[in-house]
This record gives sequence, structure tokens and C-alpha cells, in this order.
Amino acid sequence: MPNILVTGGAGFIGSHLVDALTQEGYKVVVVDNLSTGKVENLNRNVLFYQQSVEDEEMMERIFMLHKFDFVFHLAAQASVSVSVKEPAKDAKVNILGSLILLEKSVKYGVKKFIFSSTGGAIYGEGVPVPTSEATVPHPISPYGIAKRSVEMYLEFYKNEKNLNYVSLRYGNVYGPRQDPNGEAGVIAIFSSRMLKNEEVFIFGDGEYVRDYVYVKDVVRANLLALNQNVSGIYNIGTSIGTSVNELFKMLAQITNYQRQPTYAPPRKGDIRKSILDSSKARSELGWSVTTTLAEGLAETVEFFKA
Repeated sequence: MPNILVTGGAGFIGSHLVDALTQEGYKVVVVDNLSTGKVENLNRNVLFYQQSVEDEEMMERIFMLHKFDFVFHLAAQASVSVSVKEPAKDAKVNILGSLILLEKSVKYGVKKFIFSSTGGAIYGEGVPVPTSEATVPHPISPYGIAKRSVEMYLEFYKNEKNLNYVSLRYGNVYGPRQDPNGEAGVIAIFSSRMLKNEEVFIFGDGEYVRDYVYVKDVVRANLLALNQNVSGIYNIGTSIGTSVNELFKMLAQITNYQRQPTYAPPRKGDIRKSILDSSKARSELGWSVTTTLAEGLAETVEFFKA
């Protein structure tokens, strides 16, 4: 079976992907610096390196030792608000770290580089909704700018160095293992606080609309991206928009939360409305959503109960 590297494989999405890859019989190596990833998320059947993708010397050794066939790159600084406060830090992790991996992938003969991008932060404001891949990106946050930059580098590496790639632009991914203590992941934050009957904060007026996609559907898109005939950029979302206020009501009903939300000032860099057109992924990847928002929220709440 092919040899696969998953960066960020102890994180929320990465750990689910690692579980799926090992279940399929792939030999998987995980690189994660555990800045946001957790040891308890790690699959016991993989080799784990606690390293940063920014460490070029260690990445050289790991690539040289394992001769990977495929690379799934999920390690990232994933907070929009952190990127706004610290754009240089965001670029160091998300751009320079990615370039190190791309260089090593070319040097050691990786067949395909599969990149976890963003469908929300990359398109910006004032775009057609639902938004297709044909829309010219106008990211307004350093996080979105970094993700778009890496996509442009991917196209360069494909054209100049023959490295095949797939970039998956996710909607708002949610599900079990998402960290409720971080700034990202409103569903994890709401679920955790509601179950503890704590105050729930909504930034802005609660009418910010997002395309919430369940983590298991996202993992399936990654597996389909291994197909050698597939290349390019794909939106991965449900094409259905849900406001934060609607989300609050759904989760309050599931958790039997009786309190009202507390509204706080809006956060800088947040897009007002993001809904993805995923028809290209359906036609070319053979991917479709299998989990409704109601089903996914129920499973997520059960995880946080446990």
C-alpha cells in the first residue's frame, strides 16, 4: 500500500483522516507539533513525529526516511482572528511551512500533494452565493490570503516541477474532536458551553451565514482526492447556509439549553455570508454530502456529552 504523510494528523480533521486512511490499509506517518492537536486524537497504528512543518531539517530527514507517495497537508494556523492580530506568524506557518513541504515533495518524488484550504475565508465579500471555484478569490484576512498563496504555489509546482495536487476548499467543518477552547469552531464552543449551562456568546448580530459541513464528509473528499485522474481546486460544502442564530436554536433544542445568548461586538476579518457551490466536487470527485446538519449536530453533542 502507498506510504502517506499527514501533517496535523493529531488535530480535529487530521485525526479523522488518519483513522480513515489506516482503516483502508494505508501506511501513515503523522507530523504534528501539538500546538492545537492532541495526543489522545492520535491513531495507535501510525508512526508519529512531534515536529513543526517549519523545521526544514527535520522535514528533510522524515521525507528521506519514508519516501512518501502522497502528502495530506492539514497542519496550519487556523484562526482568522489570530491571523488578523499576527499576520507574520500566520504567514510563517501557513505559507513558509507549506513551501518546505512542497520542496521536499518534489525532491523525494511524491505523486500527489493534497492541501486543506478554505472556502470561507478565501473568496471574500461581495461574491455570488453559493460561490463556485470559478469565482476570483478576494480574501480579506491574512489567513485567507495565506491559503490562496499556497494554492498559487501549488499551481506553480505542478507546472514547473510536475507535482500533481488537489486543493480542497472546506466550508465550516464541525464534528467530534473539535476543540471547544479555541477561537474557531462555533459548534464545538456552543455545544460545550450549553452542556455545562454556561453563557453563550454570539459575535455581531448572529446573522453571519456559513456552510457547515460534517467532518466525516470532509474526510471522504480527501480519500477521493487520492484518485490519480483528479487534480485542481474543489469546494467541499453543503451548498446550504445557516446563520449563527439558527445554529444556536438548533443546538439549544438538542441540549435543552434554556438561556438566551449574549451578543458581543463582531470580530474583524469575519465574512458576512459564505455558502459553497460544490457541484464540481460532485461531478469530478464523485463526492456528495451524506450527513445533514441536524444529524451532525446530534452526533457532535453526543461526543461532548461523553
